[in-house]
Amino acid sequence: MTIERRHKGPRMSQIVVHGDTIYLAGQVGEGKTVREQTESMLASVDRLLAEAGSSKSKILQAVIWLADMGDFADMNAVWDGWIDPENPPARACGEARLATPNYKVEVIITAAK
Repeated sequence: MTIERRHKGPRMSQIVVHGDTIYLAGQVGEGKTVREQTESMLASVDRLLAEAGSSKSKILQAVIWLADMGDFADMNAVWDGWIDPENPPARACGEARLATPNYKVEVIITAAK
């Protein structure tokens, strides 16, 4: 089985496809609030999944990192409006110091083709 890597850089690929499984690198968003960043981040997920031949209805697992768990409800308000309610993925959410102090939320996605 081949491994396809898209948007490769010296450190990572934004998309890795192995068989019928799609792995996205951690996605972050733009904006000042966690709601704005979550909207932007999920738009990137939509775009990358579409490029790989998938969609949010085929997400198998999502791992979400918040810089502050106090933002959990605001992030979920956006997530709940975005996710396919008929096909919710397995999901985990935790608090972590993200790559820069400006980032409030990051998601790691695994999906089926």
